[in-house]
Amino acid sequence: MQLTLKQLRYFVCAGENASVTKAAKAMFVSQPSISSAILHIEEQTGLDLFIRHHAQGLSLTPGGQRFLVKAKQLLEEADNLGKFATSLSEDITGSLRFVSLPTFAPILLPSIMRKFVDLYEHVQVQCDEADQEKIIADLMAGKYEFALTYDLQLPAELEFTPLVEFPPYVMLAADHKLAKRKSIDIADLATEPMVLLDWPLSRDYFYSLFLSAGLEPSFAYKAKSLAMVRGLVANGFGYSLFNTPLASNATMDGNEIVQVPLVSKQGKHRPMSLGVVSVKGLRLSPVSNAFIEVVKQQLVN
Repeated sequence: MQLTLKQLRYFVCAGENASVTKAAKAMFVSQPSISSAILHIEEQTGLDLFIRHHAQGLSLTPGGQRFLVKAKQLLEEADNLGKFATSLSEDITGSLRFVSLPTFAPILLPSIMRKFVDLYEHVQVQCDEADQEKIIADLMAGKYEFALTYDLQLPAELEFTPLVEFPPYVMLAADHKLAKRKSIDIADLATEPMVLLDWPLSRDYFYSLFLSAGLEPSFAYKAKSLAMVRGLVANGFGYSLFNTPLASNATMDGNEIVQVPLVSKQGKHRPMSLGVVSVKGLRLSPVSNAFIEVVKQQLVN
C-alpha cells in the first residue's frame, strides 16, 4: 500500500470539512486534487471512506471515521518527527567524534577540547587518532564528519579549509653541534644521521624537502611515534624534521630538545597547512561547526 502524507492531509481536511470544495479552499489546491487523493486512498485500502451526497458534500462512513482518527495520529507523528529533526539541527548537544593526526593532536587539541566543553557542557567530545591514509579512508567511508589534518595528498572528493600554516623545523638534542644556530640550511643536514617519523605521507613530505634541494637524507633511525622520535633525538641518535611547534622541550626520559628553523638556498620550504577536511558537499552538523569555530579561535586568532 502506497500512501503519501499529502494524500492523507487532503483526506483529513475533506473529512473534517465534509466537503471537497471546502477542503480545496483550505489547502489552496484544486478540487480534483482532493478528489484524486481520496480516490487513491480508497483504491489502496479497499475502503469506502465517504458517502457522496449530490450537491450536499460528504459524510464519513464508519470505516472512514476510524481511518480518519488513525490518519490524524500519523500526521501528528510526522509533524513531531519534523520538529525533532529541526531540534537536532539547531541544538549544540549530544556527542562529537572527529579524527586527527597523532603528530599534533596531543599538543594542540586537548586544550581546545577543554575550551569547547566549557562552552558547550552538554556535548561529549572524542578525538580519534590515525595516519593520513586512514583518515582519508574513514572520511570517504562516512565514519567521521570531519578531520583536522594537513593538506597531504587529499583526493578530489574531499574539501580542505586551511586554518594555520606550520613551516618545517629541525629538531635537535640540546647539546647537538647545530643546536645554537638561528637557522639551519638543509644542505648541512644531508650527511647528518636523521631520525625519521615513519608515517605514510608524512615521510614523503619530509623526504621531498631534500629532493627539492637536490639532496638525499641519511636515514639512520625510524620511529612510529613522536615520543620515540623525540627520545632518540634527545639522546643523540640524530636530528629529525617536524612541523608542529613543541609544547615542551623536555622528552619523556627527562632529556632536552630544541627546534631550529629550516632554510635552504632556494628560500623557505613549503609549510604544511593544517585545516578541516570533509567530504565535498557534506553539510556539517551544528555541533561540528561549533567545534571548528573554537578551533579557529584558538589557532588563528
